[in-house]
Amino acid sequence: MRFLSRRLVMPNDLNFAGSLFGGRILEWIDEEAYIFASCQLDERSLVTKHIGAISFESSAYQGDVVEFGLDIKNVGRTSVSVTCMVRNKITKQTICVADDIVFVHIDSETRKPVAHGKTKEELLELKL
Repeated sequence: MRFLSRRLVMPNDLNFAGSLFGGRILEWIDEEAYIFASCQLDERSLVTKHIGAISFESSAYQGDVVEFGLDIKNVGRTSVSVTCMVRNKITKQTICVADDIVFVHIDSETRKPVAHGKTKEELLELKL
């Protein structure tokens, strides 16, 4: 898993208990996973189809730096599935894991799924 991006937890990211709001971290995960999938496929026309099991394991607080680890899980004809782990940059403690985020490549005009033309093997080679 490659940790590719970081965010600073700011006051407007907190819930009533003073920790990182779950909805905010889900927003970040969706955005980071889209950027990762888009870069891997070299395609911009992707939409989120599914976000599977999400496990919150620890909290983050104001001033913490969180980092996003992303990896390709599966590649379909029109889709790509990504795993995302969010962890504290300093302590390396896992904050959250989203194990199955599926993006579908769509035609920008018809908005219908179309093949992206990549295989899992090709995408894994990009890691080298």
